[in-house]
Parts: sequence; structure tokens; C-alpha cells
Amino acid sequence: MNTSPRLSRSFVLTGALLALALFLSSPALAQSVKQEKAMDWLNSYAAEMLQSRPHFIGYPINQDMELQGFYKWYMESGLYEAAMNNVGDPYKPSGLLLNTHPFERDVIDYFAPRFGFDKDYWGFVTASGTDGNNHGVYFGKKVLQAQSDLPPLAYVSEEAHYSIKKLADVQGVELRLIKADPMGRMDLADFEAQLDPTRPALVVIAMGTTFKGGIDNQMGINAILEKAGPPAVYRHQDAALFGSILGFLPPPASDLVNSAKMGFDSIAISGHKFWGLDEPAGVFISTQFVRDNINPFQVAYLKDAVPTITCSRSAISPLKLWWKITFSEPDVFEQQAAQLIANAEYLHAELQKLGIKSWLNEYSNTVFFERPSQIIMDYYGLAPDVHPEQGELAHVLLMQHVSKDLLDAFIADMKKDFGK
Repeated sequence: MNTSPRLSRSFVLTGALLALALFLSSPALAQSVKQEKAMDWLNSYAAEMLQSRPHFIGYPINQDMELQGFYKWYMESGLYEAAMNNVGDPYKPSGLLLNTHPFERDVIDYFAPRFGFDKDYWGFVTASGTDGNNHGVYFGKKVLQAQSDLPPLAYVSEEAHYSIKKLADVQGVELRLIKADPMGRMDLADFEAQLDPTRPALVVIAMGTTFKGGIDNQMGINAILEKAGPPAVYRHQDAALFGSILGFLPPPASDLVNSAKMGFDSIAISGHKFWGLDEPAGVFISTQFVRDNINPFQVAYLKDAVPTITCSRSAISPLKLWWKITFSEPDVFEQQAAQLIANAEYLHAELQKLGIKSWLNEYSNTVFFERPSQIIMDYYGLAPDVHPEQGELAHVLLMQHVSKDLLDAFIADMKKDFGK
């Protein structure tokens, strides 16, 4: 039987409509719409972050990352197709062949002499400054336990980073919080009063307290420890931000993060602060003596003991740090460190001229001041704090992306906000 053209077209149209109806109700369409909405969300969120980035000055995160070259190489080399893992000791052969341990060792080899460690140093690239502090507390605890049957006592300033309190709690180490002076530095008189000379001492030294940028007096701490004579002592430096700044300033500033001169046993710095990594990372450095006294568990399938608390570790962070160290211009980090201090001194002086109460510690890139309006706080991403004597406070962290023009704009906004 022959079908008329009109009837054929009707069948085709009906089939097309049916196919369209099936597609519109299909999981594939639902997934497509979901992905389109997800991409819109991603793009709008990226735009929001990039809009806030230029005037983000309230936290110690360097926005001048300059990692374009790294990512170009990463894609062009094809390494992005390899899932790597730096689990284990970077100084020992690993059973997990896909790692960047050679570059991680290079990073540690770069930092260790700068922080005054002799040839017997040991370290690794951490997940963050807190990860480094966690190892400082853990290694300190294990070393002190190896030297004395008495449980150690940990001491830290009340203005030091909050992670120390949590880490001591997690690790079951008794902690004594030491008072801080109005500039955020450890109160030595209170430290001496609280120090128990009968028990091993694990002292966490703040190199730039979180809010005020206070630097603990290490020589004063050492003198008190020597006088009291506890059975064993371990000193860990929390130098998340200031370690890198001080390390690139001339003496006597650089002496403060020199293990040979200050006598500390380990140090932790961050990689996403001064160094401008686009993800949290850090560096922990100690000595072979410390590493050998932590009784690490043997892991046969990794061919050795694993001394780190963290098991799987990023293989990309060491590459980024190595890239920064290797491909940056000579003396650029010295120049940056000096500029941060100069910018902090400039901001502090200008706020003082306006009659706005402000404070600045020596060798610090942190200016803290009486708190402005919430509009200023929100626009510049400022962090709040309260002190019983200084009142409600805010602070600015002078990082590499904070230009003179941005500072002048901030000063002008502060002048208007305070009606000066």
C-alpha cells in the first residue's frame, strides 16, 4: 500500500516530537542542565574571588603567586596525567615510584642552611604551617620522652597561633599558656613563674604572633631555661609567616631564625604566605638526631619507616616551591622581605599621623590598629580582635601584592572613616 506524502510527513513529525519529548525527559538532559548550572556557578564564584583579590589585605596570603610558568610547564610536559604521592621519608628510597622526592630534598636543602641547620638536618614539605607545628609538638614530645621518664610540659604564649593549643590536646601533652604583653610577645616573668623545673620542657616559640606579629624573646627564654634546669628541653619555632621574612633580612633579624644561634630544635614555615603558593603548604626542618628519636613505625611496602604523621603527602607542592626557588630572579626574596617591612613602617607612620591608634612590632609586616567601621572591615577583608587595654582592633598584613597605591587608598579610606 502506498503512503501519501502528507501522511509520511506526519509520521516523521510525530517521531521527531516523540524523540524530543524523550530527550527532554531523559537523564542526559537533566545532567546537561545540571552541568550548565554548575559551570555558571563556578564562573560567577571565580569572578567574585577575583574582584575581592586586589584589596584583600587582612590575612597573610601573598596574592602575587606568579605560577603561570609552572602550570604551563605542568600541562605541556604531560605530568598532569601522573597521579603522584610523596608518602614516606624524602631522604629514603620509596616503594611508591611516582613521587617528587628529589625536588622535595632540594627544597629542604635550600632552606636548612638559611635557618642555621648543620649538615645533619632532616625535613620535608608539609601540608601547611599547622602540619609543621603538629610535627614540632610530636617530635618534641618523642625526643623528650626518650630523654626522661617524666611526661613533658608544653609552654606557649596565649597570643601564639591557636593550632598549638589544639595540637597539644590531640597529642595528650599538658599545656601551660603563658601570658603575652600588649605587643603580643611572651611574658617572660610569667614563663619563669609557670616553668616546672622538674619536668621536661617543650617550648613553642612564636615568630610573629597571629594578630600582632609579636616575636618571642628567645634569648630571654633560653636564659630562664638554663637557670631553671629542667631535665630536658625541646624548642620548636612556629615561624609560619615570619620565618621566610626574617630569613631574607640581614642580621640581626635573620639571626632570630638561625638554629645555631638561637638553639631551637625545629622550625615550621608556610608555603602559601610569603612564598605565594596557591594552596596550603609548608616546610618542616629539624635534625637527624630528632628524626632518629621518634621511633617511627616500619612500613614494609614503602621499604622503610615513615617518620611523618601525615601519610600521603602532596607531590605537587614541593614542585611549586622548587619552581619558585629555582626560577625566581637572584635576590628577589631579599628585596621582597625588605619591601614588606618598609611598607609596614609606612602604613604605621601614616596612621599615626592621622591620630589613629596603631602599633607595629620590630621586624614585622603586621600593623594593628583601632578597629574601623564594618564597611572598611568587609571591603579590605580585615580580621578583628579585642584586647583589654587596646580595645577593639583590626590589622593589615603587608604582603607582596599590597602596593603603595593600595596602601594610600586604604589610608584615605581610614582617614574618611575616622573623620580625620
